[in-house]
Amino acid sequence: MFDFLDSGQYDLLEAFWVTVKLTVYSAIGSLIWGTLLAGMRVGPVPMMRAFGTGYVNVVRNTPLTVIIVACSLALNQTLGVTLGSEDFKVIGFRLAVLGLIAYTGTFVCEALRSGINTVPVGQAEAARALGLSFTQVLTSIILPQAFRSVVAPLANVLIALTKNTTVAAAIGVAEASLLMKEMIENEADAIFAVFSVFAFGFIVLTLPTGLVLGWVAKRVAVKR
Repeated sequence: MFDFLDSGQYDLLEAFWVTVKLTVYSAIGSLIWGTLLAGMRVGPVPMMRAFGTGYVNVVRNTPLTVIIVACSLALNQTLGVTLGSEDFKVIGFRLAVLGLIAYTGTFVCEALRSGINTVPVGQAEAARALGLSFTQVLTSIILPQAFRSVVAPLANVLIALTKNTTVAAAIGVAEASLLMKEMIENEADAIFAVFSVFAFGFIVLTLPTGLVLGWVAKRVAVKR
C-alpha cells in the first residue's frame, strides 16, 4: 500500500522541509509586519490609522491564492522583480513568502490589537503623563503585555499559516502539496495512502506547535 515510499522517486522530506521554511520565514515576517500594522491602527496619526484599517480589511478578505498569484504575475512577470535571484525556484519561494507575510500579517495585527485592548488605559495615560512618547509607551508598556495575552491566538494563526503554505503550489513552489498532487497523478491506485501520508505530515507539523504554544500561553498569561 505504501510501496511508493520505497521507490526513491519522491523526496517527501525535502518537500516538507520547504513547507517548514515557508512557515518559519513567513511567521517571522508576519509577526513584524503585523506588529507594525497594529501600531498604525492604534496610533495617533489619522493617515496611518486609515492605511492600517484599509489594508487589513482589504487583504484579510482577499483569497490567499489571489494574493500569491498576484505577487508572481504583478511583481515578477510584469515588473520584473527578482528579489535578488535569477533562479526561478528561489524567486517563486521568495514571492510565496512575501504573499504569505502580506496576508498573515493582517491576522497577526488583529490578534495583537485585541491584546492591546486588554491593557488598562490608565497605564498608557500614566506613561504619557511622565512624558513618554507614543512609540515609547507602545514598545515599553503596551506591547509586552499585549503579546503575553495573545500567545494562544497567535498560535492559531501560526497553525493556519502552516496549512496555508500549500497555496504556494499555485506558483510552482515545490512544497508538500505540490508533491502530493504529483503523487496522486502517478499513484492513482494508492490515493488514500498518499492522502494519509501527507495528512500525517501536517499533523506532525501543527500538533506540537499547538501543544507547546498552548503551554506557553498559560505560563506567560497576564494575571488581571
